[in-house]
Amino acid sequence: MLYLVPTPIGNLEDITLRAIRILKEVDLILAEDTRTSGKLLKHYEIETNMRSHHTHNEHHTLDQIIEQLKSGVNIALITDAGSPGISDPGYLLVRSAVQEKIQIVPLPGATAFVPALTASGIPCDKFHFEGFLPHKKGRQTRLKYLATVPNTFVLYESPFRLIKCLKQILEFCGDRPAAVGREISKMYEEIATGSISELIDEFEKRDKVKGEIVVVVG
Repeated sequence: MLYLVPTPIGNLEDITLRAIRILKEVDLILAEDTRTSGKLLKHYEIETNMRSHHTHNEHHTLDQIIEQLKSGVNIALITDAGSPGISDPGYLLVRSAVQEKIQIVPLPGATAFVPALTASGIPCDKFHFEGFLPHKKGRQTRLKYLATVPNTFVLYESPFRLIKCLKQILEFCGDRPAAVGREISKMYEEIATGSISELIDEFEKRDKVKGEIVVVVG
């Protein structure tokens, strides 16, 4: 059985009792970065064996993991923060497990974009989740597409590219209502709201923008 277990995106208390139980009961935990996940496991006294599984090795280890699952090994997949597969490794393993008729158990849990979206004050009954935009090739194509989306859209961005991203959204999509969620679930959590142009002015005044970023655009 393959368990997809979300992990905290900031506050270590943002994990379910069920997730803790599963991580203790499975035979093996696949982690994006064993050093990062090691801190979480230590905090909750989880002593399950852990192995590295990330974008740079998942193609090479995939067959071996599938064989383990088929032989009856119960495995939990976790990432550094949030739900596996949401802008994180996980899709390839899940796809292969589906093809091999392996039972998959997805646990609900933390993601960064949902809190930012629900606290933005922007309609969230229907929305488009874009994830990360391409850095270079294809970026303008995606922005042109987002300009046509009839609902709220949400994307992730690096703090180093936030102002550039907001200016590009202003150029392609116009001066819409928006929100920037920063450091969701962490000590310096912030959700700044306003128009795109107002948010550009706000973040240009700052010496440096830190933390993981969620951009919500009406």
